[in-house]
Amino acid sequence: MKGSIHSDQKCPVCGQKFKHFEPRGVWCPDHPQCMATRLVVRFGDLTKRFKSYEEAYRMLTGWRYETDMGKFDPRDYRRNNPLGFETLAKRFVESKRHLKGVKKYEQRLRPAAAAWENKNVKEIGYLEIETLINDLKDKEYSHSYIYHIVCTIKMFFDWVRAAGIIEPNQGPRKYPPVKNVMAYRKIVNKEQQWEILQEVCRISWDFNPRIYIGILFLATYLKIRPNELRQIKEKHIELENERILIPNPKEGLPKYVHLIPEDIELLRTMPRAFPEMYFFRHEKGNGNAKPGTQFGRDYLTRWWNEACKNLGIEGVSLYPGTRHSSAVELRKKHSPEAVKRNMGTRSNKAFERYLQMTAEEELALTSDARGGRVIDFKNRKNDDNN
Repeated sequence: MKGSIHSDQKCPVCGQKFKHFEPRGVWCPDHPQCMATRLVVRFGDLTKRFKSYEEAYRMLTGWRYETDMGKFDPRDYRRNNPLGFETLAKRFVESKRHLKGVKKYEQRLRPAAAAWENKNVKEIGYLEIETLINDLKDKEYSHSYIYHIVCTIKMFFDWVRAAGIIEPNQGPRKYPPVKNVMAYRKIVNKEQQWEILQEVCRISWDFNPRIYIGILFLATYLKIRPNELRQIKEKHIELENERILIPNPKEGLPKYVHLIPEDIELLRTMPRAFPEMYFFRHEKGNGNAKPGTQFGRDYLTRWWNEACKNLGIEGVSLYPGTRHSSAVELRKKHSPEAVKRNMGTRSNKAFERYLQMTAEEELALTSDARGGRVIDFKNRKNDDNN
């Protein structure tokens, strides 16, 4: 039969090697009272140490049974745990390193790694994922974030199976239902937005006018997202063509943003630099940031928040306060289709989250639903008295 149990110990009486008398134990053939206490199970190229014969023989029997059933996988028992969730999650993220949003996969797998650690992926199923979802709900994660976590877990297991790491019938095949409920974001009207922009200009212009220009552009050119704005270099600003190239947008393909005349004049006032320099860059030393280096991911957000604080405006972050607020204002004058095209939005869900029916449209339809008829309560009371 495949596999055996050995010991590196020798008989203390005669010095000969111990022998395995399956299934009774490992001892000296001439001195059966001398038994081994250090045992090694060898099964193909797999070895495992034990201090108890009962445990060693149980393991050997189990491996033989799994082999007979066609289920034995030596990776399940290796010390480095090649099928562990944390081990494979790192390989999964590495396989996505060429994608622009690779960090989001790593972030979304962290809650699962914290819950399952390096548990064998073949032992993770519907129940384990459902327990994780319930724990995340208890911790008050948003419905949208939980949804994206589950989608990333599903993507991970699809990758593990496609890579041939586990069999097609292994790992979870069904997932608990999770709804992608997006929260509405607090926005401001155009007057409040302009007040905030004026305050940003007041507190930042003398320090670095690019701060104000960046936030102004986010509120004006709805095709540009904050991180896309940071990637604009001097060479991407084509004033002669009255446009800016967005080289690496979320949608994948490069896109142009056409500039209005006043912004062309504003950009002409800015000194030009080497083509490869980022336009939205630090002009002065700022903590760890050196002059000429690119704005950090949250740099404009800090200035926006400071302006809001000065004005007593609470709960409105940079993205909703600029892009989303401007989109809602545009909806009052333009059709949803036109606004959507102007924003470059592909997803209807993302678009509909904050771009609802205008108040004027709703009131007009509500009035039509009633048909202009109103009960005359005054005359009705008089009729009741008679």
